[in-house]
Amino acid sequence: MNSSPGPIVVEHLPPARRSMRIAVVTETYPPEVNGVALTLQRVVEGLRALQHDIQLVRPRQTDGDLARRLDRLDEVLVRGVPIPRYPEMKMGMPANKALVQLWSRQRPDLVYIATEGPLGWSALQIARKLKLPVCSDFRTNFHVYSRHYGIGWLYRPIMSYLRKFHNRTAFTMVPSESLRQQLRGHGFERLMLVTRGVDTAQFSPARRSEALRAQWGVAPDTPVALYVGRLATEKNLDALANAFRAMQAQNAAMRLVVVGEGPAAPQLAAAVPDAIFAGTRRGEDLGAHYASSDLFVFPSMTETFGNVTLEAMASGLAVLAYDHASAGQMIRSGTNGLLAPLGDEKTFVRLARELVAGGREAARQMGLSARQSAGEAGWDRIVAQVEEVLYATIAAGEAPRVADARGHTIAGAT
Repeated sequence: MNSSPGPIVVEHLPPARRSMRIAVVTETYPPEVNGVALTLQRVVEGLRALQHDIQLVRPRQTDGDLARRLDRLDEVLVRGVPIPRYPEMKMGMPANKALVQLWSRQRPDLVYIATEGPLGWSALQIARKLKLPVCSDFRTNFHVYSRHYGIGWLYRPIMSYLRKFHNRTAFTMVPSESLRQQLRGHGFERLMLVTRGVDTAQFSPARRSEALRAQWGVAPDTPVALYVGRLATEKNLDALANAFRAMQAQNAAMRLVVVGEGPAAPQLAAAVPDAIFAGTRRGEDLGAHYASSDLFVFPSMTETFGNVTLEAMASGLAVLAYDHASAGQMIRSGTNGLLAPLGDEKTFVRLARELVAGGREAARQMGLSARQSAGEAGWDRIVAQVEEVLYATIAAGEAPRVADARGHTIAGAT
């Protein structure tokens, strides 16, 4: 009897994964500390681990900043200038000539633009000129920020620019379904939902440190609320101060730890004079600050995603936030955190008081549930989603055609 296996049918084999040469263009990248920079670093490292070659184009951050040459990573530094109101961050300047030379000499399979500043626009124009497939990310609500700095009249022009930018790419990745629906309503096209992940080893309840709490001057049984983020107007810090005062009214021993820096720090210090300002924290130290707290209070309503929400959940903290961005996606109010309707500060403050009134055990149970929920957002899955969009961008070929104001089709319009 012939027991040899049947013939191998090629159609039944999984398709071979193609190694890509990816030009990643971004205005921000570590050592800058912000959600966009840290998220993009995770994506880049994940793509390298999948055997893709990355050409990272970014602004030079300091005079001593040097381009790195690592396995499957080649950095290209361009001129940058400080961003108004964000002097610790650089904005890349247009680099048309340099990009034409670079991509003519080392042609990538596609261009992945992570930010929409002058460098991003320059990269978009050159990619289209050289007929390189290009995709983009929508990562920062610049149009929303305009309303917090007395330039709300710029909302429409900024939105028009962003729509023009992203609609000239094959696909635009967005981190939440609510943002995708919002952008669709403004005429954005070809939006792909790609959420964000969290490192559940860096952010873990196991990093709780009584030694760190002692540095804060709090006893083992003292409840600590935490805020992590930039200290700026658009983060809605008045709501943070009001919520914390409601917490202290419920439990006078309550303390607030603030991780982050920014121009609104003096105002927050005046509003909450006994707050502990820890400055900027990174890596395992940041993880310890999360895990050594008991509650996480995040009042921002301007996030495209809000990485800190996932970091707090992974750290085992009960989270109070608005029903928005990642909090709206990940939190089941009353189970693994509490959500207030977007913009309803009265409810936000009431929930802050109720969170403390419920006692530490109830908050701990919420935190355990939050940790379990965060475990579903591992970076491997997120990077795989990004990889699929990149493959689809190459398959889409040349950038989509664009119609002019009269509806006539313009091939290769920039």
